[in-house]
Amino acid sequence: MAYNGSGSGCQSNCYRNRDEEEQQQREVPVPTPETKTTTNPVANDNHQSLCIKCKASQPMSFAGRGTDDDSRFCTDCFRSNLFGKFRLAVTSNAMICPTDNVLVAFSGGPSSRVALQFVHELQHKAQKNFDASRDRSLPVFGVGVAFIDESTTFSVPSDEVAKAIEDVRLIVSNLTPPTKELHVVPIDSICSSDFSNGSDRLTNLLDSVSDVTGKEDLLVHLRMLSLQKLASEKGYNRLVLGSCTSRIACHVISATVKGHGYSLPADIQYVDSRWEIPVVLPLRDCLIQELSMVCHLDGLKTVELNKNPCSGINGLVSSFIKTLQEENPSRECTIVRTAGKLTPFHFNRIPEISDNNVPLATRRRQKRYNLKPTESMSSESFCPVCNSPLRISDLLSFDNVGNCHSNSVFFSAACCSSCRFQILPKDLSSVENFYSLLPQPVVAQVKNGSSDYYSELREQIKDCLLSDCEEET
Repeated sequence: MAYNGSGSGCQSNCYRNRDEEEQQQREVPVPTPETKTTTNPVANDNHQSLCIKCKASQPMSFAGRGTDDDSRFCTDCFRSNLFGKFRLAVTSNAMICPTDNVLVAFSGGPSSRVALQFVHELQHKAQKNFDASRDRSLPVFGVGVAFIDESTTFSVPSDEVAKAIEDVRLIVSNLTPPTKELHVVPIDSICSSDFSNGSDRLTNLLDSVSDVTGKEDLLVHLRMLSLQKLASEKGYNRLVLGSCTSRIACHVISATVKGHGYSLPADIQYVDSRWEIPVVLPLRDCLIQELSMVCHLDGLKTVELNKNPCSGINGLVSSFIKTLQEENPSRECTIVRTAGKLTPFHFNRIPEISDNNVPLATRRRQKRYNLKPTESMSSESFCPVCNSPLRISDLLSFDNVGNCHSNSVFFSAACCSSCRFQILPKDLSSVENFYSLLPQPVVAQVKNGSSDYYSELREQIKDCLLSDCEEET
């Protein structure tokens, strides 16, 4: 529209009948509170309540998320966002490579169920790409599933256990190809020997621990030993755990209370290769509320046995974290992010970008996100019970062993301070009995050491020991 430069107004006649329009506007009554309409506010609310990612669908109603924006995803974007966290963790940390054989630890809860589902989807996509490729040069990684039967450690009817195991078999068998082998392993098998029944040995071993928290922690360690033994015997080179942000947050607080602060960074990283079979945590950045919602949306069946609830320190911390999360949905994420700033150990280090064993796609993603190895702490010695890296103050207990060659004494001295306080019996005779009931992998670790192991440890801490002349003064 152009102005003609005269007093006749613009050529579009936009001022025509201006007086009439103003008169009509003056005649429109001003709406009272009773006569105001909500049409425009509703339209604005509908526009603002659209999914923050796709901007097209209505968001799902879901409380307990980390931020307000997180609760405004639609169903499809919510699941896509959660799977993206999983895939980023796997790819950035080289958790699963095409030549790997992966064992997924499946307990039946929402975390392990989603971990199994997401690993299956990665494998299924890899299989489709393999079938579509001409040269088929990139193999498809294998997947196995491990279910540790802990029914001997708590009171539960045998028919419920049988039904739970059958449900697990049905879940695994219903997954689309490639097929996955299921391994059901009783936890007491880790204590079995040629001379005694594993169930009796496990019961006696747990009964010898008087501390409630120590008994629960020992059971967790035995579960890991069972998974490691199974993976080693069946040829798996990766162990996937479903540990999520919520569980790691509880571990951060409980480990600090128990005196495991030094070894805490080792337990909360994406990768933990201090074990014979490296352990990976692809759901480290996911909340339990998110994983439970995925199970609900996708109709993923879970299996829950009525186990005894945690008590002692573990139960108190779990209740404390749950209360914090109800008051502020970002508390669990804040705890894990804060603990994540601790310096990891050398066995938590992300592979170098130049490593030829790392897939090209992983190296590109590492370069994109600048995920370079950080400075790390080294540890040459580990607690034979919980496998925690030992600090100098723990190793100094070896200086009091002297020339004693008793395996039980060496074992007690080799444990971390937390295990000595909460798990090991106080008197020496009870330690002998406790040592005789331990699983063979733990006993072998101590037997392989004795005087040679003691000499190596003494060499590590020689700078911290006092000489004879210094002791006299």
